[in-house]
Amino acid sequence: MQELEQAAQLLRIQLQLLMARTPEEMKDAFPTMNRGHSNAFLVVSDPLFYRQRTQLAELAVKARLPGMFPVREYVEVGGLMAYGASFSYNHRRAAVYVDKILKGARPADLPVEQPTKFDLVINLKTAKALGLTIPPALLGRADEVIQ
Repeated sequence: MQELEQAAQLLRIQLQLLMARTPEEMKDAFPTMNRGHSNAFLVVSDPLFYRQRTQLAELAVKARLPGMFPVREYVEVGGLMAYGASFSYNHRRAAVYVDKILKGARPADLPVEQPTKFDLVINLKTAKALGLTIPPALLGRADEVIQ
């Protein structure tokens, strides 16, 4: 959160932090964002949000708020866009570690890896529902565009 606040300051963006620990609190966040004249929202990676991703995408469209999500699965169910570490690539990297361990490597001796492959996924159907036009330059950088 501290990094988000610092980035918002540098970009001169007013940041409103809302916490949700239950599906009901998540639902209540959208009227709060609308009352605060929010222009968009960002969802951080969290099991609650992931489990409720379809409802979250529906609430966002109903509130007419564009959202940025941590992984592609949100966009597949109607979220606007996601940018985050590629789960499929990370799972393949994990298989390399499993192979090394099965061949006798000690897990403690293996280096910790940071994600190196990130996916940008955009849902054009959701953009249209929100009345947004995604710039061609951004569409050109997307790893996947959902029609």
